Amino acid sequence: MPRLELPENDLRPRLNYPLYETRLHKFVVRLLGFVLGFFMDLRVFGVEHLPAAGAAVVTCNHLVNFDVFPLQLALPRMIYYMGKAELFQISFIHWLFRNLGAFPVYRGERDVWAMDHARQILATGQVVAMFPEGTRSRGKGLALAKPGAAKLAIESGCPLVVVSVDGIQNLFTTFPRRTVVNVIIAPPIFPDLDASPLAVTDQMMFTMAANLPADLRGVYAEVPAGFG
Repeated sequence: MPRLELPENDLRPRLNYPLYETRLHKFVVRLLGFVLGFFMDLRVFGVEHLPAAGAAVVTCNHLVNFDVFPLQLALPRMIYYMGKAELFQISFIHWLFRNLGAFPVYRGERDVWAMDHARQILATGQVVAMFPEGTRSRGKGLALAKPGAAKLAIESGCPLVVVSVDGIQNLFTTFPRRTVVNVIIAPPIFPDLDASPLAVTDQMMFTMAANLPADLRGVYAEVPAGFG
């Protein structure tokens, strides 16, 4: 499918994207936890590394379309996250997603609105989750990451929390046994205000890779000599 271009009549600035946890979000998270509990054995490590309050940028590897499900179920705070604009084309779906914390981003473009909205979320002391690879790896290993998440954390002066997810790509394939899904949350990275987004991105991705099985580390499988 060809990428969508930024529309001239962009409706996003005129729509309401709640900056609080809606009752719909609370209901859906509980429902997902109940339903997926029949198919998924979610094992979470390092939850204490997510700040209990205040702004944070969470980054995670991107295996399948629904990585956000185990990510949200594993974290004790609501996450707001970007989704590809193609998913928001139907009015009802757009309403549903934005009441669940999602907001559209036009990939391959310099989407100023999406980054400004992410900054606004962080300014209210909440959590923005991003998938720095930009697209699903489909189990082929980490792809080269984009520096947007690191740049956002640096500009906002907030910690960068790196999450590694493994097993969600096998969901339903082990039925009737539940699929083990591991979520590992690394200690937060606190980038300096003058830090290079590219350097912070490398630190973030090598941290992510270290908490994944060898076959999912992709281009970040080998740490360069002298790195860090």
